[in-house]
Amino acid sequence: MAAPSFATRIGGSDDALPGPVPGTRMTEAYVRMVAREAYFWAWPMLNVYNRRLAFKDLPEPGLMGGIVPIAPLNRLSMLSDYIEPQERQVACPNQDVVYGAGSIGLDVDAVVIQVPDFGDRFWVYQVVDIRTDSFADLGKMYHTKPGFYLLVGRDWNDRVPEGITQVFRASTNTGFVIPRVFVDATVEDKQAVQSIVNQIDMYPLSLFDGKVKERDWSRQPKFPAQGSSNEETRWVVPENFVDELTLVLDDALSLPGEEARYAEVLSVVAAAQKDLRLKAAMIDEARLAEEDLISPLLQFRNYGLPLANNWTTQDNGASFGTDYFTRTAVAKSNIFVNKPSETKYFYQDLDAKGTRLNGAKRYAVTFAKDQLPPVKGFWSLTLYNQHHFFVPNAIKRYSLGTKNKDLRSNDDGSLTIYVQSEAPEEPHRSNWLPSPPSEDFSLYIRAYWPTDGITDGTWIPPAVVVVE
Repeated sequence: MAAPSFATRIGGSDDALPGPVPGTRMTEAYVRMVAREAYFWAWPMLNVYNRRLAFKDLPEPGLMGGIVPIAPLNRLSMLSDYIEPQERQVACPNQDVVYGAGSIGLDVDAVVIQVPDFGDRFWVYQVVDIRTDSFADLGKMYHTKPGFYLLVGRDWNDRVPEGITQVFRASTNTGFVIPRVFVDATVEDKQAVQSIVNQIDMYPLSLFDGKVKERDWSRQPKFPAQGSSNEETRWVVPENFVDELTLVLDDALSLPGEEARYAEVLSVVAAAQKDLRLKAAMIDEARLAEEDLISPLLQFRNYGLPLANNWTTQDNGASFGTDYFTRTAVAKSNIFVNKPSETKYFYQDLDAKGTRLNGAKRYAVTFAKDQLPPVKGFWSLTLYNQHHFFVPNAIKRYSLGTKNKDLRSNDDGSLTIYVQSEAPEEPHRSNWLPSPPSEDFSLYIRAYWPTDGITDGTWIPPAVVVVE
């Protein structure tokens, strides 16, 4: 794609020239300083941009390794059941919903998303731009009607076709779409959801004919896996940072107040492209930033709003704006979170005494009577290993919550979830959340469509108590 003019990149003003004058000689120390900061705040955008590039040339939607939904640009792939524990595309996967996933490139074409009639079932479509900020409200909490919804880019000015229910405009060209459809842990509900899931789809506007496209998502083609790893797929590569940064900033024009930041970074990139020594310094600084700044943010205890009992949370997911720290921290630890009005997240690395959670110990999480997470959608408590993925276990259980119809309350009306590596004695096994033996792990509460108590900040998750 053609690079916009310098004035366009900084907001279109010709009155002043922010940043160093083109051709200014720069010291390596200055270039490193700018590179380090730029790598940090651009990390989520590089992440989303590289997801776009990774699968853009696929022939059709399908399942990578037979388990992960992937699709060509402006298309969607849906699962037909919960995600498998071998998934490594997105950290902190959800085991309460049927997922879909697809990258969007709105500079290529506008995109149509189908919304079927979900009845009373909870659902939400996450639609984010390259900054991981939401730009479309589609879900049960918005009382969205069945229909065809159109996603368009910032420069789209064509006629809206007849049959389109609503148009959502993004401020960036690149983005990501993730439908989530709740399904409980019964064979009957997993079967009942299939006819609904099969009516979810996304495709370029050029393919829109006003008719609902149905697809049996349980019969998708399978593509080879990208390889095996314990960690999330490496979407941001320091060695590619300099060459990709200009493309990403062209994709996401500066927000108000970012003009000088963009101008400074672009002037340094321009200098580095002409001086291999400076380019090497930028790449080296990106490597250091990945290790020193980005990697520690995988740990939930290193960021967020602290709560009682050592839990943390964040209040601006998918609406980060210029909160670069939280945006990058969330992108590293659990990218593609929903907006707070859609989902509230609570993170835990520690027990009640502040000691790291580890599978060598047994824990109890007890919700007092009438103190389950207050939601209109659903809630769950999920366990992740040290890399924020599921640990395969014999009973294939990775979360407990609304979806589990056999949870047993205590005599006083409270609910205790037992977090341990070995099965507890009956009658507690239905409340058992298996942990990895002798390995560190994290706990994670999701509260979909939160209500009073969560929205006003008065509900706090219970402590994670060691059982002696």
